[in-house]
Amino acid sequence: MPKRILQGSVVSDKGDKTVVVRVERVFTHPLLKKTMRRTKRFHAHDEANKFKSGDLVRIQECKPKSKLKTWEVIGAGSKG
Repeated sequence: MPKRILQGSVVSDKGDKTVVVRVERVFTHPLLKKTMRRTKRFHAHDEANKFKSGDLVRIQECKPKSKLKTWEVIGAGSKG
C-alpha cells in the first residue's frame, strides 16, 4: 500500500527531532454546499532539526517512531 504524502506548515519545532505540522484540507459541505476548511496537526520526525516554525514541508507516513510520531518530513513543500 502506498504511503500518504501531505503538505503543511510547521507550527512548532520545540521538540528535539520533532516538528508539529498543520495540514489544511478544503472540501464542500454535503448539505450546505459551502466550501469548508479543516486543519489537523501531525507530529513528524525531523532527523536533522532542519525545519523551523513557518516553513512549508511535505510529510510521509512511516512506522511509529514514538507514541505520537508516525510521520516523517521528506522535504520542503512547494507553494502553488
